[in-house]
Amino acid sequence: MHSVGLIDSFSEFKEFKNIDRATMQRVLEDVFRGMLRKKYGTDDNFDVIINDNSGDLEIWQNRNIVHDGEVENSRSQIAYSDAIKIEPDFEIGEDVTEEVGLAVFGRRAILSARQTLLSKILELEKDELYKKYKDRVGEIITGEVYQLWKKEIMVLDDDGNELLLPKTEMIPADFYKKGDSIRAIVLKVEMFNGTPRIILSRTSPVFLERLFELEVPEIIDGLINIKKIIREPGERAKVAVESYDDRIDPVGACVGMKGSRIHGIVRELRNENIDVINYTNNLQLLVQRALSPAKVSNIKIEEAEKRVAVFLKPDQVSLAIGKGGHNIKLAGKLVGYEIDVYRDTEEIDNEDIDLEEFSDEIDSWIIDELKGIGCDTAKSVLAIETDELVRRTELEEETVIEVRKILQAEFE
Repeated sequence: MHSVGLIDSFSEFKEFKNIDRATMQRVLEDVFRGMLRKKYGTDDNFDVIINDNSGDLEIWQNRNIVHDGEVENSRSQIAYSDAIKIEPDFEIGEDVTEEVGLAVFGRRAILSARQTLLSKILELEKDELYKKYKDRVGEIITGEVYQLWKKEIMVLDDDGNELLLPKTEMIPADFYKKGDSIRAIVLKVEMFNGTPRIILSRTSPVFLERLFELEVPEIIDGLINIKKIIREPGERAKVAVESYDDRIDPVGACVGMKGSRIHGIVRELRNENIDVINYTNNLQLLVQRALSPAKVSNIKIEEAEKRVAVFLKPDQVSLAIGKGGHNIKLAGKLVGYEIDVYRDTEEIDNEDIDLEEFSDEIDSWIIDELKGIGCDTAKSVLAIETDELVRRTELEEETVIEVRKILQAEFE
């Protein structure tokens, strides 16, 4: 007996993602047993058999043979005179097994069962997809760009599941078109209106960590440990590593011969500058390494205020701050201290001008605010971007812009 429009064969199972054959059999059996309970009040004396190869379904009713006139329950008993019509050799007390055709349920019941089956499959698919990706949070996946919208990209995995990469989780230089291959980590899995949403990310520090694990075997082997990663996606990243084996140089192993290992990671991250530094518990040494490539002359640490005053030669200040202030910002996050940069007083830039020289144009409280973050000369202020000055001081953006104009005019 065929299942008549419900599931004709298991060849259709390939259309249902994340559901295996055994689960599909169970769902199909549950639907038919529900139909039996609705029609007969019970499914106790029925066998639902699904052919494992073709997927065809059969329903058999089991009834006990009793003397004529002694039938108390027609669902579980059958009169002897009716039984011998099926098989002449039957005797009282034996069981009769008879196939039940789908026609007995009626067309409306079959259509209803079909809807129930499809609903159960859809629910099961969502459930399986949620569980599958919940266990894969933090893993790298490779997918294909399927659709591009203004705020996000739809990515299909190898099984055709729909994943989402929001613009906020993309590197600024990322550009994709339909059909492109894409790599990202599974950032989180959430339920939205009963449907799982799998969110990907290329900006998470975990993505960079997984890329290092792919490129550097010593990390997977447990010989090198990544202590901390700080990123400004697409701009710069700082990775602190340490080795559990004195014979292994962790920085050299991560960079590779002539940069062979790190080049692939840099390309994947759209030429993001990656500084790999050797981790140490010595805070002073860690600050020096974190501010690389700048060379630090002297360091003063204020434990209570979680601040570090760093003194550098004039030609090293811009290196320490970095383009857009990224280098000093990342270094501060890596060591967990606010870093203030000061010019080494032993070597003054003759072309530079002390901020006090501008006291007739700039209020003294503004000069004090700038000095508080280590900017005591005009060039040291101009070396830091406007948004970074706003972040590190109590000054308004308009004030910072005006100050920069005054200082810039002096050099023009």
